[in-house]
Amino acid sequence: MALGSHDLIAFVHTSNRERAKAFYLDTLGLTLISEDPFAMAFDAHGIMLRVASVKALTAAPYTVLGWKVPDIAAAVTELRRAGVTFEIYEGFGQDEQGIWTSPSGAKIAWFKDPDNNTLSLTQFEPALLMA
Repeated sequence: MALGSHDLIAFVHTSNRERAKAFYLDTLGLTLISEDPFAMAFDAHGIMLRVASVKALTAAPYTVLGWKVPDIAAAVTELRRAGVTFEIYEGFGQDEQGIWTSPSGAKIAWFKDPDNNTLSLTQFEPALLMA
């Protein structure tokens, strides 16, 4: 079975359901589509994001979830207004907004959710965009 023709479901985990719900719903502006004792499901532009409840969480030391955005500077500004803090990594050469330009020309900024999961925004160069 080829999975390329089926919808993807993304997962992230939380040890504090109410705090995560407020972040993904109110701060990031995702739409809550369902909620049960195990997880909350959000619509992330047609992709289901399940925020699963766990008793204890050790956040991964790398990006676990990201969004492709058309204008990263505008997205960073909007999220900062909503209270999001962007990560600055020593030696990356990020600009004052926390945006790094990769060797391919893609622009990336990282931030954390309330459980310390690393999330990102990426603006790809037009030649690298995937439909």
